[in-house]
Amino acid sequence: MGTYAADTQTLSIGLLLVRVVIGLLMAGHGAQKLFGWFGGYGLRGTGEFFVQLGFRPGPAFAAAASISEIASGLLVAFGFLGPIGPALMVSVMIVAAITVHWEHGLFAMNNGIEMPLLYGAAAFGLALTGFGQYSLDAQLGIAGRWSAEGIWIVLALGIVGGFANLALRRRPAIAART
Repeated sequence: MGTYAADTQTLSIGLLLVRVVIGLLMAGHGAQKLFGWFGGYGLRGTGEFFVQLGFRPGPAFAAAASISEIASGLLVAFGFLGPIGPALMVSVMIVAAITVHWEHGLFAMNNGIEMPLLYGAAAFGLALTGFGQYSLDAQLGIAGRWSAEGIWIVLALGIVGGFANLALRRRPAIAART
């Protein structure tokens, strides 16, 4: 398959590293929005920003996004519940990429879609590969219980959820210039 054969333990260590970094960063990103931790704006400031993006009521949408980011990040970091955490992460990253970053191009230096694209791609990949032997799913004996079809269905629901959220967006009308 690849250029070298990785044993299960090496593969699982690699998946653990990716899961913990991506998961905890995503959970921290949500904590910035919800609690104002790590230099974030908290629910009030994030809610006001969401109103500017066209999501009303802003605090409710901000809370939903924050909770989804925290939950998805922790599920991924702990390797728990198979593709559910990754699908949530993909969902919120679709919304972030389109509403905040799309108009700025690709790279993060210009506030482009680079970061939500990286989070989303990593989450999608983890859903497809599984979490490895150093995961809560493996320790609880529930790893490998997801069929390929089930994984794709959960990921599709995450994608649909992201676009459904976007459909609820009502961008403010631009004031006419005189």
